[in-house]
Amino acid sequence: MCYNCGCGVPNDDMGNPDNITEETVKKAAKASGQSVEEAKKNMLEELKKQLGQKSQ
Repeated sequence: MCYNCGCGVPNDDMGNPDNITEETVKKAAKASGQSVEEAKKNMLEELKKQLGQKSQ
């Protein structure tokens, strides 16, 4: 769940399926017809916007 807690273990939901895991990202990518890499890039860009950072 490292995507939302910072634990560094992207495949562990820590017993709570509401936490964001690598599997969550894979499912979202598939739902959008994207690769996992594309989905992560899109997520990163949106997170940067949400946090008020410039895109690199």
